[in-house]
Amino acid sequence: MKKYFITLIAIAHCVLLFGQAKKAENVIVITLDGMRWQEVFGGADATLINDPSFSFDTAELKKKYWAPTAEERREKLFPFFWNTIAKQGQLHGNRQYGSKVNVKNPYWFSYPGYNEMLTGNPDTAVNSNDKNFNKNTTILEFVNKQPQYKNKVAAFSSWDCFDAIINEPRAGLLVSSGVDSVPSKSGEIRLLNEMQKTTPMPLGDGVRPDHITYSIAKQYLRENKPKLLYLAFDETDDYAHGGRYDFYLNMAHNADRWIADLWNTVQQMPEYKDKTTFIILCDHGRGDEVKKEWTSHGTKVKGSDQIWMAAIGAGIDPTGEVKKDEQLYQAQLAQTVAGLLGLTFTANQPIEKAIVQIVK
Repeated sequence: MKKYFITLIAIAHCVLLFGQAKKAENVIVITLDGMRWQEVFGGADATLINDPSFSFDTAELKKKYWAPTAEERREKLFPFFWNTIAKQGQLHGNRQYGSKVNVKNPYWFSYPGYNEMLTGNPDTAVNSNDKNFNKNTTILEFVNKQPQYKNKVAAFSSWDCFDAIINEPRAGLLVSSGVDSVPSKSGEIRLLNEMQKTTPMPLGDGVRPDHITYSIAKQYLRENKPKLLYLAFDETDDYAHGGRYDFYLNMAHNADRWIADLWNTVQQMPEYKDKTTFIILCDHGRGDEVKKEWTSHGTKVKGSDQIWMAAIGAGIDPTGEVKKDEQLYQAQLAQTVAGLLGLTFTANQPIEKAIVQIVK
């Protein structure tokens, strides 16, 4: 029997790979910069966790994250992923089973990756991390300009380049990027605005600590109830570049904890409970030659085009970890978000199709 792709010409008649063609009322997209699929699906790497050149205290690190099997290790590192998403949602990208998720852009680093996932366009003209305003339209901008979603879209990122990636002036939506303050009359957000100005920036100017980014985003969600929220963590990539495997694992574990907290938060809010989809992924991978290139990525670094994706919530079939041949791309995210919200993403650039299920 022939297999074929269902297109998104009519949302009501398509079947998303993630699940039924069920309209979500809210979508939250979360990214972990430069987080390798190897740790997501296999937990701590045996070579790296035992190497004192990558950790202050290998013994303590092993107490936290080491176990005899990959399944035990990944659950220690990402408990929400493997105790909740794996049971109620989907995890794609375990290449040991043939599940592949890749970037399409030829550069394999951050700005091109974020442009690809948010615009659906692996644009070869986007080829640096310079803070140039993006000429492509992101799904955030597109949704914000739909009458029913006006002023119901927001983005929070630790890296200050997102003002440019999303093109905040043109997009007309809130982008709290780096140490941008968030306009608010609430004491909680005003306090967080002040804290981010006085908190040490261990990764240098332009990178807000992820815990501050998360706290501001969570409080904003409570107060303003956006329909489309984007949350971009950064520290996994920065600590990996620094060769700090201990900090890299700790930040991955923290991100899992914050995602779990945000999931539990929305389940307590009537505006979001059973009406919200989370999609979680990364902008690029890292080198797969462990001792030599795990700290790096880019076109010359083998394996850094390999990523992963997870989803849970409204419209997501609880199929768990995918253990079959498939090929997905981060470029498909933008149209997938549109489809979940009952929209078809159109812009002045080419846009990759939504992730769709191959049916018999």
